[in-house]
This record gives sequence, structure tokens and C-alpha cells, in this order.
Amino acid sequence: MSLEALRARLPEHAKDLKLNLGSLAMEPVLNQQQLAGTFVASAIAARNAEVTRAMLGEFGPKLSPEALAAAKAAAAIMGMNNVYYRFTHLVGGDYANLPAKLRMNVMAKPGVDKADFELWSLAVSAINGCGMCMEAHEKVVLHGGLSKEAVQAAVRIAAVVHAVAGVLDAEDAVATAA
Repeated sequence: MSLEALRARLPEHAKDLKLNLGSLAMEPVLNQQQLAGTFVASAIAARNAEVTRAMLGEFGPKLSPEALAAAKAAAAIMGMNNVYYRFTHLVGGDYANLPAKLRMNVMAKPGVDKADFELWSLAVSAINGCGMCMEAHEKVVLHGGLSKEAVQAAVRIAAVVHAVAGVLDAEDAVATAA
């Protein structure tokens, strides 16, 4: 499935999402790898098979095999970390001082530029709602030389991809119930 086919599947009430998907696919603030990886990682984090297939079909070929693996790894590792660190942040107490005891080796050697991997991790963290992770990844991204506009672009992509997944899930639920 292509991005255009996915956009065509969106109902009229999601016209803004359709427009945003189109414009964000050409976001000039991010380079091709950053853009494509953000779409892929966000789609995986949004947990909708149709959206994931469309984003992999559209943006996967624009990534090297190493970058594609890193985008997938960002979604995977943040899926775990966002739950754990959101818990430690929200519950507070001594949990934040205890060692996580979770393997996170990919973060040390993601196979792509560290700033790009961190940008994808930030987008996934935004979808998963982990404030602690968003703050940490934003700091690394900015320290890595990317701009606040790049951070904003990645989070806008994450927001739209997540919303598209939700709309399509709802449409499928309604169709199944009919």
C-alpha cells in the first residue's frame, strides 16, 4: 500500500489528517533519512497494520537497510522504555533510583547517526506519552545538532500518523459492526 492509497482510505471527517499526511511527507526541515525513519518508527508505534504497511511501502525504500533496522529498533526499544520510564516518573519514590535492568544495547550502537535514532525515539515517545523519555531524547537531538524545528517536525509526523491509525481503527470497527 502506498501513502496515496492510505490517504484515499481516510474518510471526509479526517480530511485534515489527509492534508497533513501529504504535506508532512515533503517536510523540508528533515533530511530524507530523518523523514523516512520518523514515518516508519511512528507507524510501528501507532500499532495499525495498514498504516505500518503503507509507511514501510512508501518510506522503507528510502532508507538504507541499516537505517530501516534502526527505525524499527527505535520503535521496539521505546515501546519497552516508554512504559518503564513513564511508570518510574509517575509513581516517583525510589523506583527512579533503582537500576532498570532492561537491555537497551541498540541505543549505544543504533547503526545510524545518533541524532537520527534519537529523533525517531523521540517521535515514538511522543506517541506513547512518556514525558521523561521525550525530555531526554529532545535534549540529545538538540545536542546532536538538530534544530527545534526538526524536533517539532518529527512530533508533528508522529501525531498525524498516530491519528491516522486511530481513524482507520475506528472505521474498521464500524465496518465490522455493520
